[in-house]
Amino acid sequence: MKLSKLLNHINFIEILGSGDAEVNGIEFDSRLVKTGNIFVAQPGVVSDGHQFIGKAIDNGASVVVCEKVPEIKSEVTFVKVKDSNEVLGKLAAAFYEFPSQKLNVVGVTGTNGKTSIATLLYKMFLRLGYNVGLISTISYRINEKEEIASHTTPNALRIQQLLSQMSDAGCEFCFMEVSSHAIHQKRISGIDFAGGIFTNLTHDHLDYHKTFAEYIKAKKAFFDGLSDKAFALTNLDDKNGLVMLQNTIAQKVTYSNRSVADFHCKVIESHFDGMLLNLDGSEIWTRFVGRFNASNLIAVYAAAILLKQKKDEVLTVISELLPVQGRFETVRSLDGKLAIIDYAHTPDALKNVLAAITEIRQGNEQVITVVGAGGDRDKTKRPEMAKEALQASDKVILTSDNPRTENPAQIIKDMEEGVGQYKNKVLSVENRREAIKTAAMLAQPGDIILIAGKGHENYQEVNGVKHHFDDKEEIKNCFGINE
Repeated sequence: MKLSKLLNHINFIEILGSGDAEVNGIEFDSRLVKTGNIFVAQPGVVSDGHQFIGKAIDNGASVVVCEKVPEIKSEVTFVKVKDSNEVLGKLAAAFYEFPSQKLNVVGVTGTNGKTSIATLLYKMFLRLGYNVGLISTISYRINEKEEIASHTTPNALRIQQLLSQMSDAGCEFCFMEVSSHAIHQKRISGIDFAGGIFTNLTHDHLDYHKTFAEYIKAKKAFFDGLSDKAFALTNLDDKNGLVMLQNTIAQKVTYSNRSVADFHCKVIESHFDGMLLNLDGSEIWTRFVGRFNASNLIAVYAAAILLKQKKDEVLTVISELLPVQGRFETVRSLDGKLAIIDYAHTPDALKNVLAAITEIRQGNEQVITVVGAGGDRDKTKRPEMAKEALQASDKVILTSDNPRTENPAQIIKDMEEGVGQYKNKVLSVENRREAIKTAAMLAQPGDIILIAGKGHENYQEVNGVKHHFDDKEEIKNCFGINE
């Protein structure tokens, strides 16, 4: 493909060299560059791609896209741009012939609920008979083909590659999680979204965004960028729900569990094996538990209706869907203990899961919560995590999550700052396996153990190294369940 064809779709400041250069691929990692590739030099969080322009040229790059043209004597073509992060997505979209225009791509953003909503929409549309793609925290899927995910939202180049593969596979829809990091780093540049869904906004990622205002701004930028052909579906129960709609030109749509909205859901009955809901005027039984899941389901329902699906068929599928892996996943022991494995890793997510347990519990059983906090992440939420767990539990065991490069003992110490008046019901057990064993030993028949923070993850990252660790496997071993 000629460079000039791609340059028609981006804004650039100047070209130094031939605009007729032939290109056969795009890379932003100089180590992966091959002869005839475009190398896009991006300023990054850890390192600056401009430092590796020489390496990319040595590896055969025929074109370099950059914000600062280096003083290098070379016959390659330099394209100077204002924002190479944004340009990468647009170049990739043009190179792969704009795959998002051939699909209905729906992005889901918010602090909690992204994975559940995106995955349930993917599963629903598969059941409805469509070819569908998914880009989520857990995996990237093209129909039944699955690839384990490396990031919640991959880099801009990988996204366009995935969308192109989905288009080639005949997919009509793609549902994807859109993280605040991805929005801020412009990884979603070049995607034409058919719709956007906002779930909620709570305390998270302040290590990256620094202030809550900047976190809101990042999420809002996604909706500001939607076209007038797209829908913007927002959660009216979140105080920032309407903020997301302030400047969007997309079709504005609301959903709620508590107030009047375009789409409404009410919990009629709640049990540990499911809920009876009044969803948009129709009563259905679902396998999901908790008001937060009722909120997720009304978002799934609303998105399906906005994507022109039939109400009766959508309701039927919702009644058949199962919870996403690691989201309020239950395991029962032979003597009647109940363990719940959940990905809740923010104060609000933990609060929601415990609220769901509180609503259903009979009152005489103990709730024992095992919870930690991730290393190298937002430290300010650590005491809040402990506080939320202690307010709604009879016993809490503070432990390791993914300490990454931090000292696990220090992370737990940070969490202990939120203990306050609840010292008599908290234990600190640094080893997560031992913490889960301790919870299982403390529990009596009928008690409820919540193991929070890792959910679907089957590893624990310690000192930068990932080791196999699965909360569900651990509690099943404690319960003597071998299947």
